Amino acid sequence: MKSLQLATLFLEQNLKGRYVTNEHIKPLLDKLPKSFLVSSEGKSVLGKDIYSVKFGIGKTKILAWSQMHGNESTTTKALFDLFNYLSSDDNTVKDIYNKFTFYCIPILNPDGAAAYTRVNANEIDLNRDSFAITQPESKLLRTIFEAYKPNYCFNLHDQRTIFGTEANLPATVSFLAPAFNEARDYNETRLKAIRIINAMNDKLQQIIPNQVGRFDDSFNINCTGDYFTYANTPTILFEAGHFKDDYDRDEVRKFIFISLFTALTENYENVIVSNDLDKYLKISQNLKNFNDFIYKNVIIFDNSDEKIINFAAQFTEILYQDKIHFEAHIVSIEDLNAFNGHYEFDAKGEEFNASYGKFPKIGEKASFKIGNNYNFSNGKQ
Repeated sequence: MKSLQLATLFLEQNLKGRYVTNEHIKPLLDKLPKSFLVSSEGKSVLGKDIYSVKFGIGKTKILAWSQMHGNESTTTKALFDLFNYLSSDDNTVKDIYNKFTFYCIPILNPDGAAAYTRVNANEIDLNRDSFAITQPESKLLRTIFEAYKPNYCFNLHDQRTIFGTEANLPATVSFLAPAFNEARDYNETRLKAIRIINAMNDKLQQIIPNQVGRFDDSFNINCTGDYFTYANTPTILFEAGHFKDDYDRDEVRKFIFISLFTALTENYENVIVSNDLDKYLKISQNLKNFNDFIYKNVIIFDNSDEKIINFAAQFTEILYQDKIHFEAHIVSIEDLNAFNGHYEFDAKGEEFNASYGKFPKIGEKASFKIGNNYNFSNGKQ
């Protein structure tokens, strides 16, 4: 069965949308079959359990963690989709079980997940705490890493909708084999991660062509992936990005599932070949070339002078009554020729008009009129 079909078939229906917390995943952990080992590894700042899931008995050991940033839940959903698949009687599952030991932490930052924040309860970004390890969540991950001695690490994240590829398409999934030094040299450790990234990219290009990006590899020893690569463990950064009209990221999770499935069916015994680095460097670099909304050729009045401008709006994610709401605000007024919009509107010389005046203001909600016929509320008509 093709991987996209598997991703759809085994999608966990009880995890939808952007808000995913311990309360959402605990009933699912309790239902996992005996082939999985579920444990509480420790506590967060506020005393929430940090759960782990183990599957397999193989010699290739993988350590994966998600929601290090509490508001980045797409990869957590994909992990549970993968758990559903690994609970099935598909022929490949037995091979994965015997070949790999897959050790996952679905939510490393449960306090941040509950509050829907990037940081933990002490307002520390755990992905900038890998060297100092001042936080209980960081210490827990380091303890597991040092005791488990993984052959590979999967660092699972979400990225903002501002990222696109050189093809002017959204960066729906991005990868990185992090650097191990300031010079961003390539050694055998990075190349091992690169070979797996190439396999995942090859698969995704068949499904979302030109929508795979390569994340910036500037070195920062405080970042978890950089530190683990520095410690000679091949580490892969996964970044779940935007797909058309999928702000809940319930389509993007399928592409993360496909990536994980590909990684677990790849032959890790393969010898690194000379063109692996060339293939990796041909993956489009992530570019900051998107806004959620772009409005073009809009007439405004500035001190009675008529001008034609372009302006952009971006969603802010707000937690309200256990659901994420998207509020669009104006973020820039410029030519925007280097930018694309996930939603674009050409005003064709019609006038801007809002309750506060005839000129868009940065920070204001994206609710306004253009001409006599176009009313916009929260960014869209």
